[in-house]
Amino acid sequence: MRAKPKRMKESEKKNPIYLILTLVFLFGIIYSGYKIIIWHFENVKANEVLEEISKNVTVDDNNETKIDFKSIKEQYENVVGWLKVEGTAIDHPVVQTTDNDYYLNHNINKTENSAGWIFADCENKLDGTDKNMIIYGHNRRDGSMFSTLKDTLNSNWYNDANNRYVTFTTEQGETKYEVFSIYQVENEEYYLKKSFTAQTFIDFIKKIKQRSVKNFDTEVTENDSILTLSTCADNNNYRVVLHAKKIQ
Repeated sequence: MRAKPKRMKESEKKNPIYLILTLVFLFGIIYSGYKIIIWHFENVKANEVLEEISKNVTVDDNNETKIDFKSIKEQYENVVGWLKVEGTAIDHPVVQTTDNDYYLNHNINKTENSAGWIFADCENKLDGTDKNMIIYGHNRRDGSMFSTLKDTLNSNWYNDANNRYVTFTTEQGETKYEVFSIYQVENEEYYLKKSFTAQTFIDFIKKIKQRSVKNFDTEVTENDSILTLSTCADNNNYRVVLHAKKIQ
């Protein structure tokens, strides 16, 4: 005959270690649930703000995009431009402040939010003189911010010539860029350089071209300037990076 399972003794139920482990387990479940709810709420709020701002973007009869920066900046003073990456969901206002930490955990209306916002490097001038203009954003699991930047590593993206263009629009006008390097790299800062001599810029371009998952066969000279987009990947162990050359 199969032995009946032993019932837990009253002494075991009252054992302090058992009680502590039970409480820790319950706390873990409650805390995890709380974090999931907060994460979802922050995503919803970020998307609501983006939807509201997007009302200031229109397409005219000539199929040209018009952005009402005056109206946007009346409410969101740190907005410096609008970024669009073809073939991705990145179609987003860009902010900038005096450090590169603030918008990691604040959204465009300056409230705390783990989704952060897409932001330009604090050292970039954004006046057309930047040799390497850098824009950062989180890789969010809900598909927002820079999460679809990783799609550029897929062959169906980079083999489509229509996807190789990035547009960055400011109050001064629209600037077009052509992608020439995309890659995933360990957490490092080499590609975030902003100051160069003619030779160090050529060396820099050579290195980031060698890293690319595809040879775009795009010439970049010491007279060119570039745009760099960066996001995290694999729980912050890697970075997904895109470089594009200014073409107009």
